[in-house]
Amino acid sequence: MLRFQSGYFGLRDNDAWIDEILDSLALADKANTNTRLLSGGMKRRVLVAQALVHKPPVIVLDEPTAGVDVELRQTLWAFIRRLNREGHTILLTTHYLEEAEALCNRVAMLKAGRVVALDHTANLLHSGDERRLEISLAPADQMPAMLLPRLVKQEGSLYVLRLLDYADLEGILTTLRTSGVAVVGMNLRQIDLEEVFIRIMGQESDA
Repeated sequence: MLRFQSGYFGLRDNDAWIDEILDSLALADKANTNTRLLSGGMKRRVLVAQALVHKPPVIVLDEPTAGVDVELRQTLWAFIRRLNREGHTILLTTHYLEEAEALCNRVAMLKAGRVVALDHTANLLHSGDERRLEISLAPADQMPAMLLPRLVKQEGSLYVLRLLDYADLEGILTTLRTSGVAVVGMNLRQIDLEEVFIRIMGQESDA
């Protein structure tokens, strides 16, 4: 089928590229299988292969990693990055914010069919000065009430707190010490794209 697809674009002797696509999409062992017998996830990968077979300058990928396992997702990410490095412009739609952050130079966020944010990924990630402090406490359920307004989420003994600047860190640790709560683990990080998305969608709802 991919050879026929190549022929539609006047491409001959395209077997090496077809084999590379099949390997990159983990379809090599299904090269001679009727597509009607493939699983839904494999059919999606076949559609990606068809889109790539003639090496178009602009590639539109609609949720290419939906329904695939973690290992294959990483393989697809590496392949997409390589295509981009080789000069292909890629328009990617995805519900996975981690995927958008990992792959995209620019991100558009839509709500009800309307673009509510469009910028370089780095600019979106630094659109606010907020950071996140991830801390594990002992006792696990003794977060001081004074710090609860900073709480973003809690997963067991792990708390994620909103941090406006590094100067806040000393005040948080002092509050924990004076409350008799021990910090058994701590990590400081920038906000991720999912948190930016939630913030922007919340602002749109309030508007």
